[in-house]
Amino acid sequence: MLSYLQSNTAGSGVDKPAILFLHAFPLSAAMWQPQIEALGKAGYTVIAPNSFGIDGSAEKAGWTFTDYAHELASLLDSLKVENATVVGLSMGGYQAFAFYRLYPEKTASLVLCDTRAEADAPVARSAREEFISAVESKGAGEAAGRMIPNYFTDNTYRVRPELATQAEAMIIKQSPTVINAAMRAIMTRSDATSLLSAIDCPVLVLNGEEDKLTTKETAESIHALIPGSQLRLLAGAGHISNMEQPEAFNHALLDHLVTLPDYQAVQKS
Repeated sequence: MLSYLQSNTAGSGVDKPAILFLHAFPLSAAMWQPQIEALGKAGYTVIAPNSFGIDGSAEKAGWTFTDYAHELASLLDSLKVENATVVGLSMGGYQAFAFYRLYPEKTASLVLCDTRAEADAPVARSAREEFISAVESKGAGEAAGRMIPNYFTDNTYRVRPELATQAEAMIIKQSPTVINAAMRAIMTRSDATSLLSAIDCPVLVLNGEEDKLTTKETAESIHALIPGSQLRLLAGAGHISNMEQPEAFNHALLDHLVTLPDYQAVQKS
């Protein structure tokens, strides 16, 4: 069973879409706290699960994003949520593609954040293999040391070092085995490029303007291939854009949510 964070606003979900937040590697659902608080107060049902083995979720050896998509569907069913806006950042974006491929009827819309559609090229797979070996021998701190320098903008590291501290705390809580299982799922993911033109739900592509890992050009290429999608670039944000610019991220997300058919139908009733 997946552990998860959830808004507990009284009456949430009655008149507004549910939102499923999928976290980045190798962070946890705690990265979504600024969104859980803001969207919960706005009356949305917010569900932020932890991937296999993360923060109390059951471990699963050799898991894939297909396995995780099925687990997410079971979680929504257990919560009696028929469909949700799926918000995935980085690894969460890969999981969002897998979920939409298998469960389009459960996907009210997609918000693809700081992610990419293509599978790993051979050079990227080699780098991930080396990462796995290093984490096996040196522990979770090695994962934190390698990932965190790519998360935020240079200015944020100078003026808001607490964000890097928060990210590090999420990572070092996890075991090397769990971190590497997620990395292997990333390595073996399916290429989603051919899926993009077939996506027929509303889509927002949301990206940090200064993202070093998935650049604004990457976001623009995804946007160009998804019919009718919207693109928002967040100034002063890097890869973990929701933590770095939470107000701008939340504003863009709320702008997207109020355009959805279910929300519009409720407002007219």
